[in-house]
Amino acid sequence: MTLKGKIAMVTGGSRGIGKAIAVKLASQGANIAILDMVIADETISELTKLGVKAIGIQTNVTSADSVTAALDKVVAEFGAVDIVVNNAGITKDNLVMRMKQEEWDAVISVNLTGTFNVVKAVNRQMFKQRSGKIINIASVVGQIGNVGQANYSASKAGVIGLTKTLAREFAPRNIQVNAVAPGFINTDMTAKLPADVKEYFVKNIPAGTFGEASDVANAVAFLAGPDSTYITGQVINVDGGMIM
Repeated sequence: MTLKGKIAMVTGGSRGIGKAIAVKLASQGANIAILDMVIADETISELTKLGVKAIGIQTNVTSADSVTAALDKVVAEFGAVDIVVNNAGITKDNLVMRMKQEEWDAVISVNLTGTFNVVKAVNRQMFKQRSGKIINIASVVGQIGNVGQANYSASKAGVIGLTKTLAREFAPRNIQVNAVAPGFINTDMTAKLPADVKEYFVKNIPAGTFGEASDVANAVAFLAGPDSTYITGQVINVDGGMIM
């Protein structure tokens, strides 16, 4: 129970990778606050069965006011925020020549501006505590790009740049900021890919298979725990060796 008594705030934590992260942190003893547009009651129930306290707060990360209100609720409920995982994200894939302005704006707003809004809201609390762990969920496509994902790639590249800047700014206050960059992970989204597309991507993964949400959660748990105190400003790729 390496995180026993810690307070973790996970955006987009109701399902998929976000849920796996919340469950992993809870299994190590952390109390959980999930911030999401739609709160899944079954996720909250699953977390509480692990013996921790868990709450869900409906939050729109693209709105600074919504994020600030959510953080106030978390602090009122738990008294602190020790760990923040910025996982909320969306995709709206299209080739650049066909990409609509609203497709670009929506993805940048959630994935990049949403991460900024959460960090901006929580930094005062963590500065006061003089401690904290911030883990931003990036993506390997933020490092290598991907056809049809100009908006998503740009947003995740921005998250990586933001992570490194925050790490420099926050280090004097004993706050570590890192990113985890998943490759192709078995989720509802990848499940919809045609078989031939999956086969193509698998051929480019040395491990020979897609990863699991738990693989990402394990990396996040390490960065959230006490063994990563001297690690900051880093990007950990969880991609089966897809990029090296």
